[in-house]
Amino acid sequence: MITIPRRITAPGMVLFLLCLMYFITYVDRVNVGTAGPAIKAELGLSNIELGLVFSAFAYPYAVFQIVGGAMADKWGARRTLFICGLIWAAATVATGFVGGMVSLFLVRFALGFGEGATFPTATRAMQSWVSADQRGFAQGITHSFARFGNAVTPPLVVLMMAFVGWRGAFVVLGVLSFIWVAAWVLYYRDDPRAHPGITRADLDRLALSARKPAGPRPPVPWSRLVPRMAPVTLTYFCYGWSLWLYLNWLPSFFKEGYGLDIKNSALFASGVFFAGVVGDTLGGVVSDRILKKTGNLQKARRDVICVGMLGAAACLAGVFLTKELTLVALLLSAGFFFLELVIGPIWSVPMDIAPQFAGTASGLMNFGSAFAAIVSPLTFGLIVDMTGNWILPFAGSIGLLLLGAALAFRMHPERPFEAEPEAPPRILPAE
Repeated sequence: MITIPRRITAPGMVLFLLCLMYFITYVDRVNVGTAGPAIKAELGLSNIELGLVFSAFAYPYAVFQIVGGAMADKWGARRTLFICGLIWAAATVATGFVGGMVSLFLVRFALGFGEGATFPTATRAMQSWVSADQRGFAQGITHSFARFGNAVTPPLVVLMMAFVGWRGAFVVLGVLSFIWVAAWVLYYRDDPRAHPGITRADLDRLALSARKPAGPRPPVPWSRLVPRMAPVTLTYFCYGWSLWLYLNWLPSFFKEGYGLDIKNSALFASGVFFAGVVGDTLGGVVSDRILKKTGNLQKARRDVICVGMLGAAACLAGVFLTKELTLVALLLSAGFFFLELVIGPIWSVPMDIAPQFAGTASGLMNFGSAFAAIVSPLTFGLIVDMTGNWILPFAGSIGLLLLGAALAFRMHPERPFEAEPEAPPRILPAE
C-alpha cells in the first residue's frame, strides 16, 4: 500500500496564516505612502503635514507593542489577533472616507492601535507552533511576506486607484483584512494539542508530546525583563529608523526627488522592496544554519545582524556619491536587502532570551522600531522641507546603522532569561 504524505501540516498552515497576516498588515500600513502624493494634492497637505500623517500610525503602535505582547502572553494569540484584526480592518476601510487631515490622522492612529500587538502576538504563536531549530526561518519567511507586501503595494494601489480612486483602494484592502480575521479565528488554536489537525509527529517535532497542559501563566517580571531586553530594543530602533524611511517616503522620493510620475515612482519603489523579500528569507535561513552548525546563538544572531547593518550603511553611503537614477535605485535596493538580513535573527532573539514571555519580550523589542516610526518620517519631511534635499535624511540612517551594529554585541541571546537569578533582597542595617 502506497501512502501519500500530507503536504500541509497543521503547523505549516498556522505559519502560512501568519505569513498572510504579515503581508496584509504591511499592505494596510504602507498603502498610504503610495497614495501619499494623491492624498497630499486632494487634501492640500505640506510635506511636514504628510509626515505627521505617516507618523500617526506609530504612536499607538509603539504603546501597544508592549501592552499587546503582554495581552498575547495572558490571553493567547487567537483572541488577541482576532480583536486586533477587527480594529485594523475597520480603520483601513474608514481611511477611504476621510475628509481632511484631522480625520486622516485619526484613522491612521486607529490603524496603529489595531496593528500594534500583531507581531508580538505572532511571535507568541510561533513559540508554540514552530520548533526551536526553525525560529530564524519562521521569522524570516513571515517578514519576507511583509516585504512582499511592501513590494506589491505600490503597483497594486496605483492600479486600484486607476479604477476606484485612492479612497476605493483603502476600502478594498480593508475588506480583505476582514476575510483574514475570519480565517484566523476559525483555524488557529493556542494549544497545538487542541487542534483537530495535529498529529503525533507534529507534537514530537514541537517537543510538546511530553508536556502537561499549561496552567495559569506566571506574571511578567517587568523589573527584570525590561532591562534585559533594552539592548535588543535599542538595536532594533537603529534598524527601524531606516525601515520607516523606506516604507513611508520611498515613492515620494522617486516622484518628487527625480520628477517621476506616480506610476514610475511606484515601480521603482516596488523594485527596491523586492530586494527585502530576499533579504528577509536569507537572513533567517543563514541564522538557523549557523546555529545548527555551531550551536552558538551569539554567532547565529549577532553576526548576521551586524553584517546586515554594516552592509546597509555602506550602500546608503553610496547614494551620496551619485545622482544617476538607476544607480541610486540599485544602491537603495542593495541597502534594503542588507537591512532585511537583520529581521530573521533579531526576531528570534526574544524567543531565545525569554521563551515563556515571548510575546512581551518581542513587544519590548519592537517598541524600538515603533518609536523610530514616530520620529523618522517626521524628521525626513522636516529636512526635505527645510533643505529641498531628498538624499540628506539618509545621513542619519547611516549613523544609526553603525550604532546598531555596535549595540548588537550587548544583546546576548545565549543567556536565557529564566536562568538569570533574581537580585538578592537588600538587608537594611539594624538601628
